[in-house]
Amino acid sequence: MSRTALELLRLLAQDAPAERIEEQARALAAADPESGAVARELALRVRAGIDAHRRREAELSALVDIARDLASLPEPGGVLDTIVRRARSLLGADCAYLTLADPERGDTFMRATDGSISARFQTLRLPLGAGLGGLVAQTRRPYWTADYPADTRYDHTTEIDAAVDEEGLVAICGTPLLVDREFVGVLFAAHRTHRPFASTEVALLGSLAALAAVTLVQLRRAAETADALAALSSAHAGIEQAAAAHDRFAGVVLSGGGVDDIAAALAELLGCWVAVLDVDDQRLAAHGAVPDRLVELPAVQQAADAARLVSADGAAAVAVRAAGQRLGTLVLGGRAALDDGQVRTVERAAMVTALVLLFRLREAEADQQVRTDLLADLLSRPAGEVDTTLVERGRLLGLRLRTPHVVAVCRAGRALGPGLVGTNEEWSVAVVPGRDPSAVAHEVAQRAGRDAGPVGAAGPVVPAAGLRETYADARRTADALSALGLPAGSARDLGFAGLVTGDAADVEAYVERVLGPVAAHDARRGTDLLATVEAYFAAGASPTRAAGALHVHVNTVTQRLERVAALLGEDWQSPDRALELQLALRLSRLRQLDSSGKPRS
Repeated sequence: MSRTALELLRLLAQDAPAERIEEQARALAAADPESGAVARELALRVRAGIDAHRRREAELSALVDIARDLASLPEPGGVLDTIVRRARSLLGADCAYLTLADPERGDTFMRATDGSISARFQTLRLPLGAGLGGLVAQTRRPYWTADYPADTRYDHTTEIDAAVDEEGLVAICGTPLLVDREFVGVLFAAHRTHRPFASTEVALLGSLAALAAVTLVQLRRAAETADALAALSSAHAGIEQAAAAHDRFAGVVLSGGGVDDIAAALAELLGCWVAVLDVDDQRLAAHGAVPDRLVELPAVQQAADAARLVSADGAAAVAVRAAGQRLGTLVLGGRAALDDGQVRTVERAAMVTALVLLFRLREAEADQQVRTDLLADLLSRPAGEVDTTLVERGRLLGLRLRTPHVVAVCRAGRALGPGLVGTNEEWSVAVVPGRDPSAVAHEVAQRAGRDAGPVGAAGPVVPAAGLRETYADARRTADALSALGLPAGSARDLGFAGLVTGDAADVEAYVERVLGPVAAHDARRGTDLLATVEAYFAAGASPTRAAGALHVHVNTVTQRLERVAALLGEDWQSPDRALELQLALRLSRLRQLDSSGKPRS
């Protein structure tokens, strides 16, 4: 082997530049033309192989570095910028950029650029299917062009071509980013001069695109993990909030609180106004700036038939249900929309409210049954001695059955208000503390309403001594009031008709009511106006004849009658009043006789 050939091998071994190897190969060819040409070709091929291996080694090293960055960076999104920068560096490109697909808008957008000088290009959005990127997206394969403006393999658009022209790009290579076989974007390398892309460059760009895809996978998983953690945190917070609300509501109930306390607790927890309506849409409780016409709110109207919380027009409502029946509605508003945890809190408040209302309903039903039983025993008991057992039963209900009461009745089946109330046969009955049956009758009638029918009352009486007779008097009075078209009253309000419905004690009360003012005047002044009135009626309402019967001057009779008018009212001579006065005068005379027909002494 010649010295020149050995020198050629030595240069190869020393990794000498290609120029030195070319120079030595020409010297060998000059010395030995036949073998020198072959040696030159082989030496240059070896040198090219070495360069290719080194280039590949550098590329692999760069890929390893990028992978290391991917593993070490706390935020994987920054790796996309690194990949674009390395792509430009490794391929010696003038510009590199990465676009990502936007499924919601149906296009792609610039995610990262390196070497770009055009703001228009950096903010470009590319329709799917347009430009070189569209061809890559459709085929899921890499494509390159040495002359982008002149290439007709893909669709050109004015917007894309203008941006590419402003950037000055001519040769472009693009390779797809695939995540789980799904197209997500394109990685590009570009030159501002006309030139082809070698297969090794396309392969390198594909490797970088694969790393970018790995980054996107990490980003997607990180986002999913973050979403899962956020959902878990939110759920945990919601559970804690619901647990705290449950403890709060349970504490309210266990401490003896009612619907108003639950509404107050909910208003404090959610920072809003809260109201509770009963089944008739009447307010049971309200806290905060509650609107006036809650029943007209769409949420309230929709909640009656809904199983869950209903929100509409800035308010929310949920039906309060228990034992298969709707007991009311819980309404709130004056705040932002409720999250899932807050919705559960409201529904929990509605459930606790339902329990409280159900307990109240059952308690009221039990209490009313006890009252009904007691009322039935009192109404069936004839007048007699006070029954201490009945007194004790009443005391447990907060009733004082040893004190005077009035019995009021009507036929309409209406509740007659507080106290000892109930129904007996077709009558609604109320036993009310008091001594004035007329006043009680009108009070009960006002509470019961016009549709209740006439309210008759009788008494006073001590309930524990028996109410049978008084109850019968009240019923007869109610029937008489109905016949006379009167709304309420007692036997003494019926005039002489009360004598038909009342007992013997009512006769004295009737006489006292009709003649009382005149009799009191006679007793106080020593006059005899009653005798004058009696003589006046006996004389056919003639003052002259009355004066003759009384043996006084007619002027005296006239003066006495004027005094009677002042005591009884100017209408005392009207037909109805005159009839009552004459009847009362006769009853008064009868009361003055004893059983033998002689006047009482």
